[in-house]
Amino acid sequence: MPDSVLTAEHVVKHYPLKGAGFSRRKGLVLAVEDVSFCVLAGEVFGLVGESGCGKSTLGRVLLRLEEPTAGRVFFNGQDLSGFERPRLRQFRREAQIIYQDPYSSLNPRRRIGDLVGEPLDIHGIGTPPERQERVAWLLKVVGLLPEHARRYPHEFSGGQRQRIVIARALALNPRLLLADEPVSALDVSIQAQVINLLKELQAEFKLTYIFISHDLSLVEYIADRVAVMYLGRLVELAEKPDLYRDPLHPYTQALLSAAPVPDPHAKKNRILLGGDVPSPVNPPAGCSFHPRCRESGERCSVEAPVFRELTPGRWVACHNR
Repeated sequence: MPDSVLTAEHVVKHYPLKGAGFSRRKGLVLAVEDVSFCVLAGEVFGLVGESGCGKSTLGRVLLRLEEPTAGRVFFNGQDLSGFERPRLRQFRREAQIIYQDPYSSLNPRRRIGDLVGEPLDIHGIGTPPERQERVAWLLKVVGLLPEHARRYPHEFSGGQRQRIVIARALALNPRLLLADEPVSALDVSIQAQVINLLKELQAEFKLTYIFISHDLSLVEYIADRVAVMYLGRLVELAEKPDLYRDPLHPYTQALLSAAPVPDPHAKKNRILLGGDVPSPVNPPAGCSFHPRCRESGERCSVEAPVFRELTPGRWVACHNR
């Protein structure tokens, strides 16, 4: 089995909730609760779930863009919390992020060449002519032209801007790329082009991806293993074929039943969930999914299930499994 590039151990992230104005409401937003998994070298690790389940927050904690409230994250076997400034600076070269909105992640006042070359400037890599040469090469790698370096972000389409963001993320030859909903802001036809580009770049540069998305079809296409998140917790983790063929957790089953199928004659047994997603400020006792679960029992409302490995590589958090 390949080595682990990144490992999360019981990661927790809470945000304080403070009242403002006439509001006296205080408490904690339980964004991420006791999350553990590992990402293997060379794989695409998919992280899926509804909006607001904590996927993006977890991604930021994994790259130490935010500090965890509890738990630890290891990169190549080293604890990120122990990284001082020099080692953390090196880590920034080895792990990069692709944000959801390509326009807001690009400074509109700077030229594309400066934006793509900025990581090289920050880390002092190469001479100015060498940096310009690398920027031109990176733009060609992602399907753009070297002369595009003289233009500004507003002169490009959404798909082209995301290619620019990808080129910037590749500038330092990272080992790990975290893609946070990288195509959700793009048209469907452009989504396919960017996803195919990511697959090509993974093979060419031997990259490891953490791919965050709410689109199950995209994750099925690109991922090797898939983790399903609900209200800040992982509820299932498995190899992609196993999870899509035989989902074990009731929440995963409901998600897959709602995913569209490109066959107008196909019949699906749609699982409708009752109620709304609970608030992370006041999550339910026991299993966080039990108020909406069709298999919920008395134990589910009082005892949180342990995220455990049922068979090699197959993890689930459910009392009924």
